[in-house]
Amino acid sequence: MTVVTTVTTKKAVVPAVAAGAAAPAGPRLASGTAARELELKRGEFELAVQLGHIRTVPDPGGGRRRVTAREVARLRAAEDFPEGLRERVRTVGTGEGAVLLGIAPGRFTKLARMGRLTPVRCYLNRYRAVVWLYLADELVELAMREPELLSGRHPEPDGGQDWRARNWRGRRIAMLARQTDDQWEQAAAVASALDSAHLAEIVRDPYERACLRRLQPETFRIHPESAIAQGIVDRVLLADEPDEIEWYRLRLVEALADARDQCPAPRPIADAAAEQDGPQAVEPPAPRSLGRTGPRTAPPAARPAAPERTRRRPVSQEGGAPVQRSLLRRLRRGK
Repeated sequence: MTVVTTVTTKKAVVPAVAAGAAAPAGPRLASGTAARELELKRGEFELAVQLGHIRTVPDPGGGRRRVTAREVARLRAAEDFPEGLRERVRTVGTGEGAVLLGIAPGRFTKLARMGRLTPVRCYLNRYRAVVWLYLADELVELAMREPELLSGRHPEPDGGQDWRARNWRGRRIAMLARQTDDQWEQAAAVASALDSAHLAEIVRDPYERACLRRLQPETFRIHPESAIAQGIVDRVLLADEPDEIEWYRLRLVEALADARDQCPAPRPIADAAAEQDGPQAVEPPAPRSLGRTGPRTAPPAARPAAPERTRRRPVSQEGGAPVQRSLLRRLRRGK
């Protein structure tokens, strides 16, 4: 007797055997629909995609990546669905993580600052403090792999250095690059770790810089918007150590080479047509005013000093023609 197990979704009933690679992909579901099918919250679904637990495919219309019905059926066919998938993306903070490991929060923070625990997410709380989140599964694995870290003398970070932001940046960029096959999107993920000065130095083409800015991945929003909060976020997002900066610079150069091989950066239609037609003699554009921010031009030649003005006597008018008073007196005397 052959037993056929079926996987029921809200869209269709699919045999579990057909959930493999040989089955048709079926319709492509948007992220919201796929999250409901998999009984995940929005944040859980996004993290599952970033970690590679949920495979996505490009949208034919050029929108956000989607999830096939076959992928939903594969995940729902698991014996521990949906609890198993939720557990793989469960995140904990410092307090809950310390309880999970059976250690004090201070020891947990020191392990994270040493780089033994790599955050998977972070956000700003209402006090503008960075809150780091860790995968619960990874904490359990650490406890089983290195139990000596959980007892004995408290570990001390090397030179007081905090590796949490640096490790999170590396992990975030790796997760972003894994989600796309577009080389420009991968280059934009790498460029997000460099400030505008380094970016302008490496990417000389303004159209390429504009493309990288447009494709730059969103991190976390700041509420409320403020310069102080943005400064804190920049310290988390941007590489700050010289060796880390140099590493991302080299990676960006490699990513740009791959992106240019795939396709050139988008350009205005006029510029793109000129490149296809080949170099042509083009009249240089007329100089335009640069305003106050433009370079200063040479000052005009100094004018000769005007002669000192003398006070003129009032003039009387008769019949519309001015007549000097001295001439009028002489005429009267002659009479």
